[in-house]
Amino acid sequence: MLLLVNSGGPGAVGEWRDHFAKWLPELEVRGWNDPEVDDAKVDFVLVWEPTPGRLARMPALKIVFSAAAGVDHIMADRSVPAHLPIVRMVTPETTERMSDYVMAACFGITRDFAALNDAQRRRSWNDELIGRRSGETNVAVLGLGELGAACAQRLALNGFQVRGWSRSPGNLQGVTCYSGNEALDALLDNAHIVVNLLPDTPQTRGMIDAALLARLPVGASIVNAGRGPQVVLDDVLAALDEGRLRSAWLDVFEQEPLDPDSRLWSHPGVVVTPHVASLPSRGARAEQVARALREHLEGKPLQHVYDRVLGY
Repeated sequence: MLLLVNSGGPGAVGEWRDHFAKWLPELEVRGWNDPEVDDAKVDFVLVWEPTPGRLARMPALKIVFSAAAGVDHIMADRSVPAHLPIVRMVTPETTERMSDYVMAACFGITRDFAALNDAQRRRSWNDELIGRRSGETNVAVLGLGELGAACAQRLALNGFQVRGWSRSPGNLQGVTCYSGNEALDALLDNAHIVVNLLPDTPQTRGMIDAALLARLPVGASIVNAGRGPQVVLDDVLAALDEGRLRSAWLDVFEQEPLDPDSRLWSHPGVVVTPHVASLPSRGARAEQVARALREHLEGKPLQHVYDRVLGY
């Protein structure tokens, strides 16, 4: 069995090979750019932004594993064969890291860390920046899939007043759940923080725009750890400049890496992180892929398969 890996660059291949040797020693692991690889003999791939057209030229390919939770970097290639299962990277570590990130962002927002960091840069001692208590902070979580539900419940356990929104009705302990477009007004009413964890679909792209931001109270903040195309960054910057939005914590972007000339890097109300909110270690990802392959070889159904109709 041959697995081709395209994640972390050529220097990471040895580490990937060592991890897979621990969990599935019979698996041969080669790098994406290995000149000795015959694409006709590749059984499986673990990829991030695979070369357009190459997956379609692998006739023996059985499963495509995404190196991250999202698969838009794979589906951007329209030549990917429709019969190929695309498996999202969902591990216990993925969920833990995402909820850690969202918790850190929400606590950072309630304690006004963006303003405190800006004051530090200006050497300004401002003891008026005491922020807001978590118990008096309303957080609206967009997207209640596996990651969104975990984040919403952890926020609730830590005292935040949490609302969640999803395409279909849900029920989470400690979380007030909404569904459908008609419920967005109720969700966003007096929401101090909006956390976006929605999947990338035609319906969600550009969803966080000037119109949605205008429905938030003055001084609200957003956290985007979902997908880059869902947030209209020019609208976010305009809302920040006008003082309607207090801060924005952004982990994902339509263009990655983020343009070095982007205003987001230096805006005092913005925290930029390089798409690392839920990224698990290579060891955790190798374990997950090895487990999925072993179950697949035993005839068990694959888990976390991307649904091309639903878009997630």
